[in-house]
Amino acid sequence: MKRRDFIKTGAVGAAATTFAAPAIAQDKRQWTMVTAWPKNLPGPGVAAQTLADRITTLSGGRLEVKLYAAGEIVPGPGVFDAVSEGTADLYHAVPAYWGSKSKGILLFGSQPFGLRADEQVGWMIHGGGQELYDEMYGRFGVKPFLCGNSGPQWFGWFREEIKSADDLKGMKYRSTGLASEMCSELGMAVQAMSGSKMFQALQSGALDAGEFIGPWTDAALGFHQIAKNYYWPGVGEPSSAEECGVNLAAYEELPEDLKQVVKTACDALYNDVWTEYETKHARALTKLVEEEGVMPRKLPDDVVNELGKAAETVIGTLREDDDELVRRIAESFVAYRDSIGRYMVYADNGQMNARARVLGY
Repeated sequence: MKRRDFIKTGAVGAAATTFAAPAIAQDKRQWTMVTAWPKNLPGPGVAAQTLADRITTLSGGRLEVKLYAAGEIVPGPGVFDAVSEGTADLYHAVPAYWGSKSKGILLFGSQPFGLRADEQVGWMIHGGGQELYDEMYGRFGVKPFLCGNSGPQWFGWFREEIKSADDLKGMKYRSTGLASEMCSELGMAVQAMSGSKMFQALQSGALDAGEFIGPWTDAALGFHQIAKNYYWPGVGEPSSAEECGVNLAAYEELPEDLKQVVKTACDALYNDVWTEYETKHARALTKLVEEEGVMPRKLPDDVVNELGKAAETVIGTLREDDDELVRRIAESFVAYRDSIGRYMVYADNGQMNARARVLGY
């Protein structure tokens, strides 16, 4: 798929009020989904459409979901408010975009030096995360569900090589969420923007570097045309959860079986999305290296160490936040991270390191 095929955005139409309430007839409902993504953007744009179709199918057509991409009804950054206010019924986006609502929200999406995709689900189901997720989003009239994950993200695309942490100071860099706060601690000039705007900013020189997701999505957006140094590991986002937010009043109005349809559609999509990202990231990276001259580069150890110190500073501020709920979310996250992290040294980390060593990866 070519970049120009999906970065087009529609006008923000005055027709938004047309979708202020779901149509209900003969026990059939029509819901409007708004997304933070261009139509069919590889990764999140495709996943959003899959979720809309899956809810419609699993409900036997009783809950029909029609998707509108970023800019067709509301701009991408406006989808949370549109659902909160009832202009739309549900959205597909990532928690990293809603830090202005509450810093506590950011922990449900990705955390610097934090949880992998499977660990994120573990926290939600077995570590008390979902209850805290519901409590936080309930403040805004939204019922949240995780519905996908990108897996490990990359540190991003750089015009110049990084030799030390000093090279990062003053660098104009695109990132989001808590990763942006971590990078700011090191003196980087961090900006949040969409993938298409990141391409334009790199092209014009308004950005020196930036991260978006990973090889599959990044290749489609064309970042490799401008910067060839592709840095890993993406310690700012060891995983990045995608979410579906549903207008709480609309959700509570549903009969119990349709509530289960929405939950089941989101739950079932998580692994499908995560494993698709991982599979297609691997294939895309091979092509980027072999055909496009991209150079994967490992961040120097001293840079990773300095980023780690900055990450702990950021998490520390959440543990001391004025909002009691934010403090509870942060403490819950840290307790789960440390428990599962110590175990993974022996389990998954040990297995993967042994495989790489023996097979010569």
